Order: sequence, then C-alpha cells, then structure tokens
Amino acid sequence: MGSGHDTRVAVVVVTWNSAGVIEGLLRSVQGSRLDGSVRLIVVDNASSDSTVQVVRELMPDAEVLQAGRNAGYAAGMNAGMAAAGDCDSYLLLNPDIRLGPTTIQSMLEELRESGAGIVVPRLVDEFGALRLSLRREPTVLRAWGEALLGGRRAGRFPPLGEVETRAEAYDRRTEADWATGAAMLISRECLARVGAWDETYFLYSEETDFALRARDAGFALRYTPEAVAVHHEGESHESPALFSLLSRNRVKLFRSRHGAARTALFWSGVFLGELIRAARPTRRAAAWALLGNVRGVARPSS
Repeated sequence: MGSGHDTRVAVVVVTWNSAGVIEGLLRSVQGSRLDGSVRLIVVDNASSDSTVQVVRELMPDAEVLQAGRNAGYAAGMNAGMAAAGDCDSYLLLNPDIRLGPTTIQSMLEELRESGAGIVVPRLVDEFGALRLSLRREPTVLRAWGEALLGGRRAGRFPPLGEVETRAEAYDRRTEADWATGAAMLISRECLARVGAWDETYFLYSEETDFALRARDAGFALRYTPEAVAVHHEGESHESPALFSLLSRNRVKLFRSRHGAARTALFWSGVFLGELIRAARPTRRAAAWALLGNVRGVARPSS
C-alpha cells in the first residue's frame, strides 16, 4: 500500500464465515499501489470459522469490528463506514474480491475526475472472463422483458432488460443506474448527502437502493474499465434460500419507489420469469417465495 497521505481511503469488508476467501482479498489490498493511505476495517457478522483469526494474523493493523450476530451486509457496511472516521472515500468490498495492484488508484482517479458519487470497477471471474455487473433501473417493462426473453437476451435492449449484457458497454467509461455491490467506491460527500444503507434488506438490493437514492440526490455512478477486480461467483445462484431472498428484495425495492398498481405489475413479471424457469430448484424456490409474499406486494416497504 502507498505510504503517502494525499487521499485517505477506508476499505470496508463485511465477513461471515469467510476464512476460505479472505486471505486473497487481504493480500490484494496489501499489494495495492496508490497515492494515499488505506485504512482497512473488517466487520465480522459472527463467523463460526477462523475468519477473524486469519485477518488478525495477516493484517494486524486492520480494525476488526465484531457484530456479535449476523446483522446483514448493509448493517455491516454501515458499521464499518461509521467507524472509518475522517476519510475521503469508502471502498466497500465483498470478501471474495481480488484487487489488481492499481485498482484502487484507478477508481480514485475516476471518482476525482468525474465528480461522481460512486465508482465501480470492471469485474471478471478467476479466468478473466467479464462478469456482467452494470444495471439499469428496475421497471415493469424490464421485469416482463426478462421474464419473456430471458435476462441475457433482454439485456441487449436497454428498455427491455435490467442487466447490461452488451460486452462492448464494458469497454469504455460510462454511467449506470446501479451496479452490483461487490466492489464500490463511495465519496464522503455522497455518503453524507444520501445517508446510510437501508439495513432492512439484510442481503441483496441494498446497493440498488443506495445507488438510486444517490442518483436522486444528484450523484452519478461511474464505471471505469481501467480498474479491474476478480470476483468469485456468489452463492445466490446455487442456494434456493438466497435466490428467493434476492427475488423478494427486488420486489421490495420496487415497492419502495412506486405505487401499488405498478408494483403489482412488476411482481407479476418477476413471478412469471421464475415460474417459466421453475425446472431449476433456485427459480422454483423463488417463485414459491414470491407467491407466499403476494399479500405484501401492495403494502408499504418495510
């Protein structure tokens, strides 16, 4: 890490039984080259493995906050950012992220040059293949477009898909409505204006909510391909319980920004998409979860 003090970055990581992946992240943070200083804060959500021990052994200077319970991703990030004190920006990372040597510096430069409130990097898998991380604002049309066409096909047409699936869109600097929250740099001014992450989401859609609220407040989200980070695939695509939570929180997020009638149409599109693909256990579980929550579609988000 750089030894200068031009820019003070708080790197916040939320862990939960992350002993198998956290070492790679810590070593990539240690290997980062940037004009400034990094303060690493690890918020542990009551891991039952050796996550905390690994952090303390590899990076004794890291600040470890123990939540005492699995409080969720948003709560962990809020705790970490609150503990960061006087810093210029906050880099929020999943524990399975691997940073390139210049990733943080490239994100900082984009944040400074663009005047954006949020910057996200190019995410790739462990083999270097692009991960589709940019997103468009959820709409009724996009929910139905993805249901009928499939997410990858619908994403080629901006009005019809929420996920940006055009590879060429990831080759240049651009803006997006929101992006996956595996690696996200937030300016101090943006956080101060927008406020804390919504902890009622527990997991999934919390980054969507924050990015859209930031946009509402005038802070753009910028993507820069010069910053590259490796992200290992999460469990949501394999776990029926997690995928169900992801789907339900998509509706919760939409409901927080729209009225009952539009929310019902959005829910119908999401539900249809899961029903069409119910041969897969994760999608079948999501359909059942959405069906079980149908009475709450028109209620205010909580």
